Amino acid sequence: MNKGTILVIEDDKKIQNLIGTTLEISNYAYQIASNAEQGILKATSYNPDVIILDLGLPDKDGTEVIKKVRSFSSVPIIVVSARIDNDDKISALDEGADDYLTKPFNTEELLARIRVAMRHKNNNAEETAQSAVFTNGDLTIDYAKGCVYVSGEEVHLTAIEYKLLCLLAKNIGKVLTHNHIKKEIWLDDNGADSQLSLRVFVTNLRKKLNASNYIITHIGIGYRMLQL
Repeated sequence: MNKGTILVIEDDKKIQNLIGTTLEISNYAYQIASNAEQGILKATSYNPDVIILDLGLPDKDGTEVIKKVRSFSSVPIIVVSARIDNDDKISALDEGADDYLTKPFNTEELLARIRVAMRHKNNNAEETAQSAVFTNGDLTIDYAKGCVYVSGEEVHLTAIEYKLLCLLAKNIGKVLTHNHIKKEIWLDDNGADSQLSLRVFVTNLRKKLNASNYIITHIGIGYRMLQL
């Protein structure tokens, strides 16, 4: 049974074969693009459920692909790259990538990242179509009422804590950079004593929700809510 359709934008033949074989064994349909232009074209025509993207493409940098795809689609993008510098990761995530995996990578981890991306995509579609209530493990957010519950008990949050929680929840499974969060919460990237205050708000939120197990810190990059 086909689990979904994946577009792989990668110029290295060995990596193409590795990812392609992994996807085929795991019952995913897939297409391969060997450069940025092919990738953008197939992203428009193939309508994939997830895009796996290398940054070091022969014709354009992968961040340019992210920018272009984000101009017409919210499809989850998982970057798989040999670049390990945090600045490269932050740049890709800020442009709209959902996740970042460094080469060499474990194929089981790649599959796990794909499953998270697929759940995120499906949950967003269901939430938009059916409900104003978000649920993840013991956590429930009633967007219509502006209320938060843990194991059925209401938890009282400050306005900023609630806004931060909603931002993480609506991007569940996606790494959000410090700058992205600060721009969304405080409307610029220097608000409220910058990164220090953000850490304080995240710490307080974890304590109130008993959520240390699913609000994950990516050191030097940002935060992510795990799908439970």
